[in-house]
Amino acid sequence: MQPSPNAPIFRSIAERAVLVEFGTVLEHAAHDAVLRLDQALAAQPFPGFRESIPAFVNLLVEFDALTTDHSTAIAHLSGLLTAKTTARPQPTQREVLICYDADLAPDLIAVAQQTGLSPEAVIDAHLSGDYAVFMYGFAPGYAYLGGVPEAIRLDRKPAPLRNIPAGSVIIAGAQCLVTTLLMPTGWWIIGRSPTAILTHDPARPFLFDVGDKVRFRRISRAEYEAAQ
Repeated sequence: MQPSPNAPIFRSIAERAVLVEFGTVLEHAAHDAVLRLDQALAAQPFPGFRESIPAFVNLLVEFDALTTDHSTAIAHLSGLLTAKTTARPQPTQREVLICYDADLAPDLIAVAQQTGLSPEAVIDAHLSGDYAVFMYGFAPGYAYLGGVPEAIRLDRKPAPLRNIPAGSVIIAGAQCLVTTLLMPTGWWIIGRSPTAILTHDPARPFLFDVGDKVRFRRISRAEYEAAQ
């Protein structure tokens, strides 16, 4: 694979993992390097390799401490980084349905007021976003999507709200997420989706893979109820 423009930093984690860091801020070049290394490692694992977990700009590589050690893992990962055989994995395009009716989008008006846009303009901006799955975290199926347009980027709320329904489409900063459980959130709730993110398939538990592209498609309340 092609080396990252910035040489990664390897950090030893406890006695059984290495964290490979490609940057300190969320940006596509670093995340592409994460995905390429993750794919290369899947194709060429080292003895004792257990799991790799991609995040925004780093990859956590876990191994069996009885089989290998940090220096061996780092040497293998360094070799993969200097090879030129692995391209960035091709993303799959996914579609997520969303209804923006007022009772399903309790923060839509507030987002409009804070951004100086009309509610319809907020919706249009959200639908125009170039979304990609950067990582999973926080709760099962919580896929963090980058790509929220600048026009509707807001900081998190000062305090979270409890009991936000599953399927809520929420935004904060450059990120968007479709909730999968009844959970608290301090993000802005701008719609709700009937699209199932949790598949209940042990072989493939979530709809998305890290790196997938996501497009939101607006539906009516009747379509939302039918999809439910």
